[in-house]
Amino acid sequence: MDALIWHAPDADHPARRAARASMTAVGAGRRAEWLALFAPDARVEDPVGPSFLDPTGEGHRGPDGIAAFWDSFIATISGFRFEITDSFANGPCCANVATITTTTGDGSTMTIDCVLIYTVDDAGLITSLRAHWEPDRAMATLTKPAT
Repeated sequence: MDALIWHAPDADHPARRAARASMTAVGAGRRAEWLALFAPDARVEDPVGPSFLDPTGEGHRGPDGIAAFWDSFIATISGFRFEITDSFANGPCCANVATITTTTGDGSTMTIDCVLIYTVDDAGLITSLRAHWEPDRAMATLTKPAT
């Protein structure tokens, strides 16, 4: 199964390139490749606002904070599938309408409907990744494998 399915406009844009590279790296489990996409002062808000992944809602900042986010969340998921149904790129940003399906080691799945907003600097590095999704809605889709 492909980790990234793109059914959206795909005209070349620096933020869209960074978004695609980010999702591809996450889908392949390539931590170092993903971390290298971020500017030193970047912030990841996934999801935006307070949640079980970020109780303060302030996001994960800088190389150490973003690496810790990978280690405590992304690394716990055995599979990611990103399906992009629309994409809007202008200025330094790209907003993607997405459905992310995650699979855990025991085969449980969860579907996250979201809008992913990537902002890049002049070098094309991600300065901000803001994932707009509702944890309660996502958790309601949790499906465990039949035993």
